[in-house]
Amino acid sequence: MRIHYPRTPHLPWSPGATADDVRAVGLAALAGREVVVTEKLDGENTTLYADGLHARSLDSAHHPSRAWVKGLQGRIGPGIPAGWRVCGENLYARHSIPYEDLDSWFYGFSVWDGEHCLDWDRTVRFLSGLGVPTPRVLWRGIFDERALRRLKLDTARQEGYVVRTVAGFALEDFGRCVAKWVRVGHVQTSTHWMFAQVVPNGLGPAAPLWAVRSGAEADVLGLSAALGPSGTDATDTTDATGAADAEEVAEAVARIDGAGRTGEDRLAGVLAAVLHREPRARIAARLAAGPVGMGIARRVCDLVGLYPYLQRSFPDEDRRAGLVRMAAAADLGVLHALAGALTDGPAARECVEWSALCAEEAGLLGPDPLEALRGGLSEALAGLESGAADRCWAEARRAFGQGRISGSAVEEAVAATWQWREGTFPRLVQLCGPSGSGKSTFGRELPGVDTYISLDDLRTARGSRADQGANAEVLSEGLDRLDAALARGGTVVWDATSLTDQQRGLAGSVARRRDALVTHAVVLVEEAELVRRNGVRPHPVPPQVLASQLRRFSPPYAGRAHRTWYIGAAGVVEDTAGGLAAGPADTGGQQGQGRAQRQDQEQGRGPY
Repeated sequence: MRIHYPRTPHLPWSPGATADDVRAVGLAALAGREVVVTEKLDGENTTLYADGLHARSLDSAHHPSRAWVKGLQGRIGPGIPAGWRVCGENLYARHSIPYEDLDSWFYGFSVWDGEHCLDWDRTVRFLSGLGVPTPRVLWRGIFDERALRRLKLDTARQEGYVVRTVAGFALEDFGRCVAKWVRVGHVQTSTHWMFAQVVPNGLGPAAPLWAVRSGAEADVLGLSAALGPSGTDATDTTDATGAADAEEVAEAVARIDGAGRTGEDRLAGVLAAVLHREPRARIAARLAAGPVGMGIARRVCDLVGLYPYLQRSFPDEDRRAGLVRMAAAADLGVLHALAGALTDGPAARECVEWSALCAEEAGLLGPDPLEALRGGLSEALAGLESGAADRCWAEARRAFGQGRISGSAVEEAVAATWQWREGTFPRLVQLCGPSGSGKSTFGRELPGVDTYISLDDLRTARGSRADQGANAEVLSEGLDRLDAALARGGTVVWDATSLTDQQRGLAGSVARRRDALVTHAVVLVEEAELVRRNGVRPHPVPPQVLASQLRRFSPPYAGRAHRTWYIGAAGVVEDTAGGLAAGPADTGGQQGQGRAQRQDQEQGRGPY
């Protein structure tokens, strides 16, 4: 069934309202409710279904400006459930406002399940999964007419804004839950756009990323440009080597599509194929600082590092546990697609195929194979402080990997984790990152820390912070202090570069002996920024030392610790892995962690 999109009423202070427009009658329905204000885009209202689309008119005929969005509907339609519809703005043709840097020629602003409009956060997640961007958020909070009236727009470039409740609502309540503000004299062309020559709006540098999310063919050159300079020619497609890379990417994309991945999952896999010849640490820092953000950055980093392991022989008795550990860091469907596309010889291909069969038999090839277990455990352990909940989830994953519990047996998981529910175990936060990345600043600002152990401080106490000659003695002293601190209980911060698994393993072995919750705090900062910071530090390291650190830095994979925090150049946690509040991909994981930490602080506990 096709449904006409309702007319949006104008806010009382909207200067663009005409005599024919619908006006909001009072704003009492919005009072006290959380609302989100998004930019109103100047395009054609369009509704997409699983099996077709239409403009505002249900019988809208063909127009050249609708050809592209029809192709988009053909790609994403299978991802729209029956009875659902996606409403948005078709921006292919220029109307009154010329756009030069759109993320896509279609932006979604609401998703409907029959006569119910989904809440805003679920709308954003669903559209992102389809590969459809949403309009820019200008303001969010409890409805405040004065705050909305103070919003300043560039009316030469922006048509207006739309206010809607964050909560979902029924179709019959549309006029009470949605309203708009439109600039005065919005239509500024003498000929209606439908009767004028079609002039496409301009796409910005992020458009190739959204095209990949929506299922379009991967544009390797466009993706490389969108990600910015890499400091390597690994993705250069102008020579014979680059042409081979393009073929590899095309094969990886075909396999990822065969696994049914869309949205962020597809993007992460495609970027991993494009960047697979770059060092992991460089990939993570580059993408985290770029347009995809930390969540995609660390997933791509882990995909690139893990796929070669699937191309090697592995003891079958340990394979299930190994695959479950990998699933904490990467989508195994995407990971096997990459490993199959980037194989070098029949032996490696055979290993990948056998691994895929084992993963399928274990039920691990879906986008989130542990979702049922995590969701059930989260409900069963509701109210636990975040450290205890995350520890229980980590132990449940381990038990599942060892075959001691099944993937849907929540009762078994609850029973297997009873000893950690009180949260009385010690906690270790292990900082990981090169010199100058900001890890010490982050660590020293953490609340609720009982003991702070810095190897630089221990060197300073011996006479010189820069003296590396006594590293063995300094490390031994630090590990002894760590053991004693964890034995006393509480939270301990271990401040060292911890660049490799071997270095991290030294403190990790002490934590295991003391049954501590281990959190890896991984700081990812681009090389150029690290060099700049090192130049202005009170205690800079020699340039050759920093260069050596960057070559050796191999960020820990998600799942190597009970949980992992990913910290960007701004010094704040931008993404998490291993938390019970979010899945392995942890889209929105930082929000979940933030809620848990706020709850802990309100109850008088630290965030660990």
